[in-house]
Amino acid sequence: MWNPSQYLQYADHRHRPFVDLVARVDLDAPRRIVDLGCGPGNSTLLLADRWPDAALDALDSSAEMVSAARRNGLAAEQGDVRDWTPTEDTDLVVSNALLQWVPEHRELLAAWARALPRSAVIAVQMPGNFGAPSHRALREVARSAPWIDRLPTDLLRHDDTVDDPGDYARLLAGLGCAVDAWETTYIQRLSGPDPVLEWMRGTALTPVFDVLDADERTAFEADLAARLREEYPVEPDGVTLFPFRRVFCVATVGAALGATDLAG
Repeated sequence: MWNPSQYLQYADHRHRPFVDLVARVDLDAPRRIVDLGCGPGNSTLLLADRWPDAALDALDSSAEMVSAARRNGLAAEQGDVRDWTPTEDTDLVVSNALLQWVPEHRELLAAWARALPRSAVIAVQMPGNFGAPSHRALREVARSAPWIDRLPTDLLRHDDTVDDPGDYARLLAGLGCAVDAWETTYIQRLSGPDPVLEWMRGTALTPVFDVLDADERTAFEADLAARLREEYPVEPDGVTLFPFRRVFCVATVGAALGATDLAG
């Protein structure tokens, strides 16, 4: 179960990639904006501030996140991104830190590029840190006794979950989009006891904890925390440095040189 309060504990760190993503969107007056995976809505409000005249739709699969987004004043709806289809006036689709949870997200991106009107923009950001020590440690603990018999293997994100920026550029350029794709590694300065574990509680550990009871969660965390302390030692100033890679892609539909009408 997603916990908005836990997720927002590092709100500034989580918000920064969204700001960097939207800053690369070159649209003056989109008619409709859709935020897929809006979470608690704190980042979605940036879209309303930048384009106040646009209709704004917000979608999230978590009832808890939708409730939090509604408390932030958004008309958020609960739904699965795999079931979403754009309306004819959708000019901007934003998906921030969602598609890494969707194995078929490459097919979704292609379907959106085909369905959106010409000059619409798809802007996505995904964590690209599944090969990082934090996620390797998570997989190692999950595959050790006694957890290997308790956790379905499909709950754990692998290092091939998200492609490199160039792969998304090739996918969308092949569909006639003009593509701006890049990656950034943020060196996040985290504080407090076991801060990397605390970060993971808001994201990577959520599906794991959904299948463990309270005592099991405590024991699992203890195993994981010991490994994370080795991988991410505390610096002399008391801060823990947590490198976090993000993959970005902004694609403008039908804008590539020589692009044909994709709707057909």
